[in-house]
Amino acid sequence: MKKLFNNSAAYAAVRQTDVYHTTTEPLQESLSPTQAVFHKYLKGQFNDKPKWVFTTMICGLCAITIGSIILAVNPYEIVFRQKVTFYPDSEEFVMWEKPEVELYLKVYLFNVTNSEEFMSGKENKLRFQQTGPYVYRELMHHSNATFNENGTITSIPVHPLVYMPHMTNGSQDDYLIMPNIALLSFAQVMRDASIFTRLGVNMLIKNTKTQPLVRMTAKEFMFSYKSTLLTIGNSFLPNWIHFDKLGLIDRMYNFDGDSSTTFSGQKDIRRSGLIDNYRGTPYLPHWPSPPCNNVSYASDGTKFPSRITKDQELLFFRRSLCRSMPLVRVGEEVVSGMHAYRYNFKKNALDNGEVDPKNKCFCKNKCFPRGIFDVQDCYYGFPIALSYPHFMDADPKVLDSVEGLKPDHDLHHTYFVINEESGLPLNVSVKMQINMVFDDLSKISNVPRFSHRILPMLWMDITMKELPPSMARKFYLYLTVGPIAQALSTYLLLTCGVAFILLSLASALLIPRMRLVSSNRGDNQESVERKPEPPIGKKRVPTIPMQNNNREMDMYYCSLLAVPPEES
Repeated sequence: MKKLFNNSAAYAAVRQTDVYHTTTEPLQESLSPTQAVFHKYLKGQFNDKPKWVFTTMICGLCAITIGSIILAVNPYEIVFRQKVTFYPDSEEFVMWEKPEVELYLKVYLFNVTNSEEFMSGKENKLRFQQTGPYVYRELMHHSNATFNENGTITSIPVHPLVYMPHMTNGSQDDYLIMPNIALLSFAQVMRDASIFTRLGVNMLIKNTKTQPLVRMTAKEFMFSYKSTLLTIGNSFLPNWIHFDKLGLIDRMYNFDGDSSTTFSGQKDIRRSGLIDNYRGTPYLPHWPSPPCNNVSYASDGTKFPSRITKDQELLFFRRSLCRSMPLVRVGEEVVSGMHAYRYNFKKNALDNGEVDPKNKCFCKNKCFPRGIFDVQDCYYGFPIALSYPHFMDADPKVLDSVEGLKPDHDLHHTYFVINEESGLPLNVSVKMQINMVFDDLSKISNVPRFSHRILPMLWMDITMKELPPSMARKFYLYLTVGPIAQALSTYLLLTCGVAFILLSLASALLIPRMRLVSSNRGDNQESVERKPEPPIGKKRVPTIPMQNNNREMDMYYCSLLAVPPEES
């Protein structure tokens, strides 16, 4: 029995030495930063590693595939092309055919305040006082629109006006002293007639007691006042005019017989909404050669070219201007959340060729002073000329010939604010002044005082301050939110896809190693620390390891139960 104890004790001591050796090995292996992150956030998922890695890999591949498809297909470009191209019943065509915008015509009249003094010769300059504005809502639309096979639309422009009394300063019934357009135009046309014809004209003027400055209401001057001289004048010049009532705005807004052909954008989206030809031709008959007579690729103001570049020069055409006016970019701004370019009329656009040789074709028989633009061929031969309001940017001699006019660039300049992507106008103000220009009238009764003069009659402002809120929100989504959302979603999908794939690859490579390290660290923490060696001469007392390792426990109990062989 003693031998059994001694041998058992010896066997246990040897086994205990093994235990001490095992538990004192250096198992404290450190984790790298990458392993630490995975160990922290993926702990407890190691047993599901194959399923988890596969799911992450599939998600990454799907994200990259979807992002790549968006980049290749470009859904925004598809939607954009649909929105700027005219098709029958398409949203863009309906908006062009009958715009929902609030477009207004503001008219400022020049009331003569010294008519008696001027006519009597006491004063040599006419003195003017600006009145108004008289405001009208312009219900612009394109009627009888027909789609052509060549990618164009033929329509008739219509511009009916509705009086807006609550926006008017004054009233249409205000009485003013205004130039008698009928008499002064008749005198200008007949100034070079034969002596016998002039004799009859002078007798007619005296018998009808027609005066060059007359008292009338603002409405009569703008839309219709009856003139006996005008009616009788048809007998002298039966092919001259076909109306017996005269109103300056009424004549400017007379679109009878007009038609225009517009690009639909089906062949080139950059041209959608631009004019192809006017009255069947890309050239105006009033001017001899390009660029003066060109209207092709001009805009009537409802839509400008799509995808405008910063240096691109635009054209604006309106029948009352009798030409296309060039526009140049002068700045950038944001309107209703949409980025836009600001345009002004090109400098020296109303030059007579003195500064810009290209404008020489606007001088037909003679050149007017700088800043005065002859349009009499567009107004029945009446001596009508255009300028900027209050003779802004005109020859200083023109402004010095009258009193009461004060040009101000901030108040009198034209501007267009246009979204460069779609060509949509966001804010518009077109300002132009209507004048009468006279030659030598010394041989016509009652009008010699008006010889070699330029008379301002009115200036107008065709304005649209902003888009309707519903339209602004709609185009904000199309033009601003749409491309940003597509770009963000594309880059987010691609970034997440790459991240998921890297995550799955890293987990597949690092998790097995982390499982081994984690197991060793657990065993190390549960093992029994080695006791210090007892002093020499003292008996070692074996310590039973308190752990759950089944293999070592089995070996320990077997050592206690083992029966050593009998001594020989």
